[in-house]
Amino acid sequence: MRLPGMSQPFLLAPIAECAPGPPGAQVRLAVLGARGVGKSAMIVRFLTKRFIGDYEPNTGNLYSRLVHLEGDRVAVQIQDTPGCIQVQEDCVQVLDSLSRCVKWAEGFLLVYSITDYSSYHSVQPLYQHIRKVHPDTRTPIIIVGNKADLLHARQVQAKEGLQLANELGILFLEISTSDDSQGVCDVFQYLCKEVSKLQHSGSVDRRRSSIIPRPKSPNMQDLKRRFKQALSSKVK
Repeated sequence: MRLPGMSQPFLLAPIAECAPGPPGAQVRLAVLGARGVGKSAMIVRFLTKRFIGDYEPNTGNLYSRLVHLEGDRVAVQIQDTPGCIQVQEDCVQVLDSLSRCVKWAEGFLLVYSITDYSSYHSVQPLYQHIRKVHPDTRTPIIIVGNKADLLHARQVQAKEGLQLANELGILFLEISTSDDSQGVCDVFQYLCKEVSKLQHSGSVDRRRSSIIPRPKSPNMQDLKRRFKQALSSKVK
């Protein structure tokens, strides 16, 4: 089964606007990070199980597909984002399109390459930008250290990624997109589950808030007692 309008197993198309869909109808994810960290490769690995090492720098592609999530088929949309970000004194400058994407998405992967310390340095400002748009701390965010197979070129130690994740209160994983298809799949599956949980809790909260409490039935014995007291006081 494919999403409407899909002629291939997965769809690559420019995203013009980040128009939200009906709650619960789909899971909307965004993959953010500096250029060259392997964002596109991760997404394609998850959707097709294939690894493609070289990509043209993208201007923001939307990948859509139905995936199996705990026995159910879920419409997943994954926004690939440009690596055109500038970090200056822990302040990230992002494109307007990237800001729209952050508003649109419900779950986030913050990706850096273990071979590029500057890409690691961009994670925290990106996290702060997400929190400005989504102040709800339940919004799922995962830090991913990619290219874990290139140990000879490592610049970022695993303990640094873990320490940052602990400081921010989110999950951290190191993966190799080229060598470990299952690891990539686990990251996206986990994020999809967390978004689905949040959608479900939100719908439950909305249903609860829409219920008007029924007035309590009057206590007839109490009414009779008060009526007798009123009569006796009049007689006196």
